[in-house]
Amino acid sequence: MNSLRAVPPAPLWPWLLLLAGLVGIYFFGLDSAYAPTNGDELVYVHIARATAQTGQWLPLASELDQMRNTKPPLLFWQAMVAGDWGRHWSMAALRLPSVIYTLLTATLVALLARRISGSVRQACIAAALYLLFFSTFRYCRAYLTSAPETFWFGLPLFALLWIQTRPADAQHRGRQWWLYAVSGILFGIGALYKSFALIAPACASLWAAALLTAPQPRRQTLIPATLGAAFSAVIALGVFALWFWLDPDPAAVWQEFVLGENTRKMDSALPYWQAALWGNDPVYKQLWAYPENAATLGLVVVGGMVSATKLGWENRRAQTTLSPVLHLLWVWPLVWLLVFAIPSQRDARYLIPAMPAVAIGLALLWERIGRGWFVATALLLVPAIAVLARIAWVMGDTDISSTLLLWTTMLLALASLVVALLVVLVPHYSRMGALWLCAGLYACFLFMAAPLDQRSAQFNAQTQATLAGRRVAVPNGFTGQFERFRFVLPGADLVPYDALGRNTGVLEPTMPAPQRLEFLLRQFDAVVWVVESDAQPECLPGCRVLDKRWFVKSRHKAGEVRLDNIADPRQWLLGREYVVAPGP
Repeated sequence: MNSLRAVPPAPLWPWLLLLAGLVGIYFFGLDSAYAPTNGDELVYVHIARATAQTGQWLPLASELDQMRNTKPPLLFWQAMVAGDWGRHWSMAALRLPSVIYTLLTATLVALLARRISGSVRQACIAAALYLLFFSTFRYCRAYLTSAPETFWFGLPLFALLWIQTRPADAQHRGRQWWLYAVSGILFGIGALYKSFALIAPACASLWAAALLTAPQPRRQTLIPATLGAAFSAVIALGVFALWFWLDPDPAAVWQEFVLGENTRKMDSALPYWQAALWGNDPVYKQLWAYPENAATLGLVVVGGMVSATKLGWENRRAQTTLSPVLHLLWVWPLVWLLVFAIPSQRDARYLIPAMPAVAIGLALLWERIGRGWFVATALLLVPAIAVLARIAWVMGDTDISSTLLLWTTMLLALASLVVALLVVLVPHYSRMGALWLCAGLYACFLFMAAPLDQRSAQFNAQTQATLAGRRVAVPNGFTGQFERFRFVLPGADLVPYDALGRNTGVLEPTMPAPQRLEFLLRQFDAVVWVVESDAQPECLPGCRVLDKRWFVKSRHKAGEVRLDNIADPRQWLLGREYVVAPGP
């Protein structure tokens, strides 16, 4: 424990400046249609909007088949309140609660790291690491479940860690049944955001923590810890069961959510042991979940894992034991990893609620992590920043970007490259510089995408007024993606069609694009039609172009991005959406 506190003195202001910059990054571009997110975000937006339109909290509503009770109601109620029941419906309003949850979690991470290490600097490092993990930036900034679930499922473990750092409190923790009761309530709130399934790893972490931090002999703690964790699980399930009690259609909740969304994740075409070894989601894939969640800082996480292993061997050879606090800190991500290795469907995102523990652990091991991991991180991030700078330049060259946004992006990219040189050439700046470089990457991305969200890049006010109340066919490349047009064509009666012609419901999947567009123009007042950046709608000159705008493609076909066209984003990244109407 003392070895973890032994850090060389360093000025604190760069870390505080980094944290301030990260808070700004999390709020910048919150309304952007091109924020890093997941395709499910717009599905949740659709359900929240449809439910708000009913004027009732429950049952949840949706216009999509088999897409109603996809998540528990707290996620949708949060959006309904944030959007004032549809009166102030914007992506910024819907995403704001997630950012608040994330910043609260980062604050808890910092406070706990400060309490364990006694260092404000390491507290800043822990908070910065958590905010810089790509899983946090992608899934805890947008309107998704990851931010609230991480907060609520983490609170009891934060409390346990906090108590364990005070020997006087830790001595009597085994008799504090109130902690198990409160933990059950908090786990239940988290489950009402995501799923009752997360109660299992949460209570298992609580149980393991109680055993590992108990005084010897641990056999005397086994029964109280087991009963306490079971007590928490019962309370959490009781809180979650409020959904069935409040919903007018509990049978649909059971069928669509419990069976459809959760039980199917245990299904597999192969026998369980075969699927676990060489199925689509094998067990060994989950072993890399934490570096995968960190992504941009994945190598630093690997370096931290190596350093933690070395520390464990050193203590074993010296016949000393690690602090109970560190045992508890490490069991948190380990239990989540083991529990989510059981379902047939495995994904690194399921382990996001354990990422705060990873951030604190890395901060405590900060000076032990080899410099090479930070240098390698910088070398991986530099090409990504260069690509973003190139995209920004091309967008400026095509008059998409304003001069201010273009040169802001270019200056950020240049500053990031200077930081990368410092990381590689100056050992003293390698660790801090790698985090600054990661922040620079996120900032470059946000400023690169910002021009596409400017009012001048949207369909103009005249087009919006013309289409208000009209039936407009809009592309839907992925379930619920048509919901984005609610923000760019407010008031229009939107009807989704499959942008790839696979299954539109009214068209033959094999119908070629020109015939598909002609068919849509006969059925609707207008059609939003997607074309390549240098193409024109196939209906010309037999149709009228009302408006057009640039957009960024989110899903690419095989072979669409190649070495020979990587330098020209117009060939693989940018496209145009035309609003076309019948008649010449």
